[in-house]
Amino acid sequence: MEPKVDFTNPIFYENRELSWIKFDERVLSEAKDKTIPLFERLKFISITSSNLDEFFMVRVASLKDMVHANYKKTDIAGMTATEQLRAINTATRKLVGTQYQTFMRSLMPLMKKEGLRLVTKHEDLSPQEAEYVDRYFMENVYPVLTPMAVDASRPFPLIRNKSLNIAALLLNKKGKKNSQDEDVFATVQVPGGMPRLVELPDDKNGKCFILLEQVIERNIDKLFSNYKVIGAFPYRIMRNADLTIEEEEASDLLKEIQNKLKMRQWGEVIRLEVEEHTDAKIMGFLESELKVAKEDVFEIDGPLDLTFLMKLYGIEGFDHLRNVPYIPQRNPAIEPGANIFDEIAKGDIFLHHPYQTFDPVVDFIRQAASDPQVLAIKQTLYRVSGNSPIISSLAYAAENGKQVTVLVELKARFDEEHNIVWAKKLEKAGCHVIYGLVGLKTHSKIALVVRREDDGIRRYVHLGTGNYNDSTAKLYTDCGIFTCKESIGEDATAVFNMLSGYSEPRSWNELALAPYWLRDKFMNLINREKRHAAEGKEARIIAKMNSLCDPGIIAALYEASAAGVKIDLIVRGICCLKVGIPGVSENITVRSIVGNFLEHSRIFYFANGGQEEIYMGSADWMPRNLDRRVEIVFPILDRELQKKAYHVLEVELADNVKARVLEASGEYVRIDRRGKTLVNSQDIFCEEAKEEAPKQNAISGERVFIPAEPV
Repeated sequence: MEPKVDFTNPIFYENRELSWIKFDERVLSEAKDKTIPLFERLKFISITSSNLDEFFMVRVASLKDMVHANYKKTDIAGMTATEQLRAINTATRKLVGTQYQTFMRSLMPLMKKEGLRLVTKHEDLSPQEAEYVDRYFMENVYPVLTPMAVDASRPFPLIRNKSLNIAALLLNKKGKKNSQDEDVFATVQVPGGMPRLVELPDDKNGKCFILLEQVIERNIDKLFSNYKVIGAFPYRIMRNADLTIEEEEASDLLKEIQNKLKMRQWGEVIRLEVEEHTDAKIMGFLESELKVAKEDVFEIDGPLDLTFLMKLYGIEGFDHLRNVPYIPQRNPAIEPGANIFDEIAKGDIFLHHPYQTFDPVVDFIRQAASDPQVLAIKQTLYRVSGNSPIISSLAYAAENGKQVTVLVELKARFDEEHNIVWAKKLEKAGCHVIYGLVGLKTHSKIALVVRREDDGIRRYVHLGTGNYNDSTAKLYTDCGIFTCKESIGEDATAVFNMLSGYSEPRSWNELALAPYWLRDKFMNLINREKRHAAEGKEARIIAKMNSLCDPGIIAALYEASAAGVKIDLIVRGICCLKVGIPGVSENITVRSIVGNFLEHSRIFYFANGGQEEIYMGSADWMPRNLDRRVEIVFPILDRELQKKAYHVLEVELADNVKARVLEASGEYVRIDRRGKTLVNSQDIFCEEAKEEAPKQNAISGERVFIPAEPV
């Protein structure tokens, strides 16, 4: 008998943070892909920067907190917090170096060839351009700036998180340069409310922009008339933005979160970005005043904060450098202008965004708000858009006398302020607003409409994998269903009773919820496949998610693989599972798809000895999703809808254009597609949605949409 494998051994696991950096490397690799239009490549450079900012503010900040607390426990890969920080620092510097090399050496020259010039150094301006820039500064920028000198009577100011600033070393005109006492440090914040890209007068060869910080740096002497400016250099800091909320002690969660949001600007500095070749005195001063260690200083060979490239992406006149915008198609199961509840009553409806429009979800709430037969609307909201039609419809419904219950998750990271505004608006309209549960984030995506019909009360439910955000629904791939099955309707009612009170059902008909039942559900499903493999029955698992880092789930997958279960995982981001380990994970494949849309759906397939089961939901296979959040996973019960969900998995497993496959070395590689038909899953879904969508109205030649109700 072979010895039992110890699946808790760290050698079987990849570190979570290093796996995330590999994901950002995959994002960056899109910027290096010469087959992608130039502006799309610039977009991926911007996304890489935005991702890295959040990673530092949350994950790196959390590790630093552990070090400060002298926390010695290792992660599943056997690394202490200190070891992780060291490894992250090395990997991040390599990532940032590749990012700037790609932008400065590859993309900037291509931009120039296309008639788009970006001035990153004011010294490169022509005399005419310099004259324009100086005039622009005096007329538009100078009145907004607040220069702040630092001396005995003026302490170092608060530098806001993620703000771009310019540090200057000044010399009193009465003193001498070598007199230490005469050196003065000053800082100027680059106004965040002004466009970072300043367009210069029309160039016959195309368009030209200069960065706002370069406009200020060129004219910084005008801010300090009594001093000589020895040097001026941009810098930027990242602070710890991970909120720690003592919910048990907070009598008012809303006020507690509002107070904590203010503290984000005061958090510990965890990264300092400076321009390469910044003056040594300025560097020393910043390190001292910001209390930042040398290993946390990043010297950048190029403009700081490349997220501005997303603005460049949107400039007019360069359509040939962008992908043709995709227009989400109408769902073929929903007739134009029809009552959406009548359509759902005909049978369950499968939704696939952004290939199919998110409009039916918006219309589901909008029609419910004004439908005289609707008695109640209940919904969870995690992230919504800036001008959310769903919020407006919920408010209108309450004002229209309907019972409206909304759980607004105030702890949705970096959306806390938006959600506080929405919560107050909904309360003012008369909605019953719940602020989530103590100690748990409510991440589930569910909406319930209770309707009085001729044959009694009927419950209509929407369940999804993505947020109720009509804006991101155009960018994120998500799936969902509409159903009025009584078994799911009963479960939906039980969910909201649990969220609004303390009523936990003794059992569930169809839904599986975290944090109490979902882990066991997944473990049982995985172990069932293991048993089927041992019995010689059909056994297979296909799972699509954003992240996989739960040690219990990974160990169960290893055991199933060792028993002969074929396991295919589609994991966009973090994956702590290792493939190709002899006797452990030889039957497991992992692939990541990074494309034009952000892969966000969660779909789980289990062969079950030929009696296939497919589930979708809001939860990834992560400890936080299974143990510390309210999540919902739901079965696809309709056979035709099962085929649609399986088709999504099937096409993504065949992707050989945007997929990268994890190798035993821990590296993700593109698939060798020589001699093979190219399969880009996202492009295929776009084409299929176009083919399935009902044709244009034969009379008007225009698409017909459900009219908006007054809100």
